[in-house]
Amino acid sequence: VQLVESGGGLVQAGGSLRLSCVASGFTFGFTSDDYGIGWFRQAPGKDPEGVSCIKLRDGTTHYSDPAKGRFTISSDNAKNTVDLQMNRLAPEDTAVYHCIAGKVPTGSSCPFTEYWGQGTQVTVSS
Repeated sequence: VQLVESGGGLVQAGGSLRLSCVASGFTFGFTSDDYGIGWFRQAPGKDPEGVSCIKLRDGTTHYSDPAKGRFTISSDNAKNTVDLQMNRLAPEDTAVYHCIAGKVPTGSSCPFTEYWGQGTQVTVSS
């Protein structure tokens, strides 16, 4: 399984970016298990932070508190792609954003980190 992120860049505060995660070797729509895709981010000197995730079978989503109301996660199972639309970006959103994938444990909306991508840099200037 390979996850490849794209869409990062430099944006001014208040602006928007749309990140994409394309999965290969992993067919979204054909699995008997509950699989999910998530995004987490890591800023320099800080611990990794979960941002959002989505269950591929039923589209259930989850957002961290900083992401609620500003970010939207969506999946296109036909294209094996999960996007993260980020609006009203702020300097504190600056980080490397990684896509993760794995099985979703019972009772959760977010997957175990079985696979992860190399990340895409998001920089928000003030």
